[in-house]
Amino acid sequence: MNNPYLPVPMRIEKVVIENDARDLKTFDLAFVNESDWQNFKFLPGQFAFLSIPGAGEAPFGIASAPHEPLVKFTVKRVGVFTTALHELEPGATVGMRGPWGNFYPFELMQGKDVVIVSGGFSFTTLRATIAHLLLPENRKNYGRILAIYGARSPGELLYKEELKEWEKRSDLELVLCVDRLNGASWPQREGLVPNVLKAVAPKGENAIALVCGPPVMLRYTHPVLEELGFAPENVFLSLENRMKCGIGKCGHCNVGPKYVCKDGPVFSYAQLLKLPPEY
Repeated sequence: MNNPYLPVPMRIEKVVIENDARDLKTFDLAFVNESDWQNFKFLPGQFAFLSIPGAGEAPFGIASAPHEPLVKFTVKRVGVFTTALHELEPGATVGMRGPWGNFYPFELMQGKDVVIVSGGFSFTTLRATIAHLLLPENRKNYGRILAIYGARSPGELLYKEELKEWEKRSDLELVLCVDRLNGASWPQREGLVPNVLKAVAPKGENAIALVCGPPVMLRYTHPVLEELGFAPENVFLSLENRMKCGIGKCGHCNVGPKYVCKDGPVFSYAQLLKLPPEY
């Protein structure tokens, strides 16, 4: 029986600096052992733990889609472990364990429009979701796909080259926005994500909304979705919490009767309404 606490070795193949502040990097990882690659099955929305001996371990949403050859994580430098990770170069080895948690409701989404709303560097698992939905064998199963993605400034948007390619597609409507321009030139929209969502006004009928972003964005996005006709059971959010074990044993991510690592991190808004007020 596999030990759930034992990480598998992963080799860093590529590192991309994602933002002007240079505190967000994307790491493309390859499995050192072919057997570990064969056993790694996941869907967008799930997460995994990355580890470095002597520096610690932390959970991150998987930013790659299942069909992509490398496992992608986008990490913000905020503490001891993430600083150690940011200092690594291609060729270095890190540990990974997972995948853990649940995933976005792809079966429920079939035959429906999909509205994706995200802000800041929380776009990671939704980037994976878009890549997964756009596969030809998957794309035919969904209606309109609308993605609204915002950041504080153009330089803080993730996956810039990929965003340019997505803007050219006819089977995806991508709306980019930034909080403020301060006089800079910007061909897209200026404004906060909830305000842009309200202006674009997708219909909630026969549609599923996937939302991931900072708490303040989530707080002001829910009323807009409700106004647009999205029922609570058709709105799904990805939560973050102080996850340590990933398998619902340590209790660090307990919220009422739920464990974010095991019962989530994806919850419907209807589920969240039953949790303690802080959520």
